[in-house]
Amino acid sequence: MASYSTFSDIDLDRQVAALAKELASLKRVVAKQGGAYYEDGRDAALDTYSDLAGRLRDAMPAIRKQGRVIEKSARDHPAAAAAVGLVVLGLVASLLFSRR
Repeated sequence: MASYSTFSDIDLDRQVAALAKELASLKRVVAKQGGAYYEDGRDAALDTYSDLAGRLRDAMPAIRKQGRVIEKSARDHPAAAAAVGLVVLGLVASLLFSRR
């Protein structure tokens, strides 16, 4: 007749095998869900990018027009343009150094 410890070992081996099967099953489920979440995120990002590209394409003529106006103003008033550039540069530098 087998001793009590032998029965416990057999029972533990069965439980470990069952847990290993369950763990493998859970890994497959998580992998499938992760893939689905990745594809959903990728699709959402592509939709957002397409929407943004369309809006930017529609806005480009107005942006170019404003760029030409700013360029003409900078050519007509170089000292003011330099002063504005220095102010902007100072603001950016102060933001960068204030975060440290």
